[in-house]
Amino acid sequence: MFFEITKVDENNPIRFMNYRKLTTWLSIIVAVLSITILSVNKLNWGLDFTGGTLIEVGFSQPANLSELREVLEANEFGDAVVQNYGTQRDVLVRVPPRDEAGSESIGDQLLRLLQSEVDPDMVMRRVEFVGPQVGEELAEAGGLALIVAMICILVYVSFRFEWRLALSAVVGLFQDVLMVLGLFALFQFSVDLTILAALLAVIGYSLNDSIVVADRIRENFRKFRKEDPVSVIDISLSQTLSRTLVTSLTTIMVLVTLLLFGGQMIEGFAIAMLVGVIVGTYSSIFTRSTLVLALGISREDLMPPEVEKEGADQDPVL
Repeated sequence: MFFEITKVDENNPIRFMNYRKLTTWLSIIVAVLSITILSVNKLNWGLDFTGGTLIEVGFSQPANLSELREVLEANEFGDAVVQNYGTQRDVLVRVPPRDEAGSESIGDQLLRLLQSEVDPDMVMRRVEFVGPQVGEELAEAGGLALIVAMICILVYVSFRFEWRLALSAVVGLFQDVLMVLGLFALFQFSVDLTILAALLAVIGYSLNDSIVVADRIRENFRKFRKEDPVSVIDISLSQTLSRTLVTSLTTIMVLVTLLLFGGQMIEGFAIAMLVGVIVGTYSSIFTRSTLVLALGISREDLMPPEVEKEGADQDPVL
């Protein structure tokens, strides 16, 4: 049955590695595009990282964003970012960090300004303020968390399996994170602490797949002594395919539900996780396995070390 991952015809597995040249070029092209987009568009850092003031306001009528920008620019808020938040009546206004003396009162200033010149019936939904120093510290801590997670994974998988499997796992994780960030830079989705949490969750999710596949590869290298590395990896991927797809599809269904019904507050998290799961499934099947082959994995690399028995090399007593 589809859900039984062990019932695979070992003499006729799915030949995933026949497509490794195509998938390698696809991965390279997408990675280059992601890096280019990140270099050109930059990430749209949220208030958690940049610092500043954010206010959410509700208008009695659909808001004219162009008019709002003109009003703000005419009143020394030309650097404010204005965007709809949900409906056309809900608007987010983000103001970059300013001097400490006026930071706390920016929300009140914007409220009075918009009520007097745009809509007297406008209501304030929320006000958030993050100091620039706090934003910088959060950005540094977030980047450090991703790096430490990668290093810990490299060390663990190297100790648990073999350095080629460890390196391929980390490269696959890097690709997953890069593609998620590239998508966020392309569409200018806001990157805040919830997105950082999503990236760390994607790393954990993809690592789980990597461990399952690596364990099956090691087991099959020891089992099929006459098969070449390409065939062993194809057999291993075929055996774990059902498990990978069932896990991914179940997770995707949950994330789609969160995206459709979870509201604006977790929309970015759901998008990041959804893209991460899709990309992670692809990389666990193609990227990691292709890199393992390119690094020259062999049966000898995964065999357990021989342990000499005490006294085995001594002459027998006559």
